[in-house]
Amino acid sequence: MTDEELKELVASLAESQRETDRQLRETDRQLQATDRQLQATDRQLQATDRQIKELGRQIGGLGDKFGSFTEGLALPSMTKILTQRFGMDFIAPRVRMRRNGHSMELDVLAYSNTRDDLFVVEVKSHLREEALDQMRKTLRELRDYLPDHRDKKVYGVLAAVDAPEKLQEKVLAEGIYLARIHDGQFEIQVPDGFQPRAF
Repeated sequence: MTDEELKELVASLAESQRETDRQLRETDRQLQATDRQLQATDRQLQATDRQIKELGRQIGGLGDKFGSFTEGLALPSMTKILTQRFGMDFIAPRVRMRRNGHSMELDVLAYSNTRDDLFVVEVKSHLREEALDQMRKTLRELRDYLPDHRDKKVYGVLAAVDAPEKLQEKVLAEGIYLARIHDGQFEIQVPDGFQPRAF
C-alpha cells in the first residue's frame, strides 16, 4: 500500500468516524427528546389518574347521597307499616352492630317487646340479585348479633324504588316481604297466598 493510498484510507476512516459521531449525537438528541416526551406523558397520566380517582370519589359520594335519600324517603312509610301492620313498637334506622370482630349494618331494625317477631328492612334504589343474597345472609346471622332476641322470629323486608319483575318474584318466593314505592310512599306488595318466611 502506497503512502497516498494510506492517506486516503485514513482520511476515509476519519470521515466515517465524524459521520458516526454526528449520527450518535443526533441519536442522543432524539433519545433526550423522547425522554422529555415520556416524562410529559407520565405527568399527564398521573394527572389523569388523580382526576379519575377524584371522579370515583365524587360518584361514590353521589351514590351514598342517593342511597341516604332513598332511605330517608322510605323511613316514614316503613315506620307506619312496621307499626300499624306488624305491631312493632321499637323502630331504629341505620343500625350498626359489632360482635366478635365482625360487623353488620341494617337500614331499619324493628321489634316489639310484646311480640316474638323482629323485622329487618333493607332499602334499595335499584334492587339487584346481590341485595337479595345479602338479605338472606343478614337474616340468617342476625341472632348472632342480637342474643337478647335469639328466640324471636326474624322477617325481612326489601324496600325498592326500582326492581326487575323476575327479581321481585325471587324475593317473594324466598318469603321476604317486598315494599315498592307508590304515590310517593312505600307499600308492602305481596300477592294473595304469600307466606312470609321466619328465619
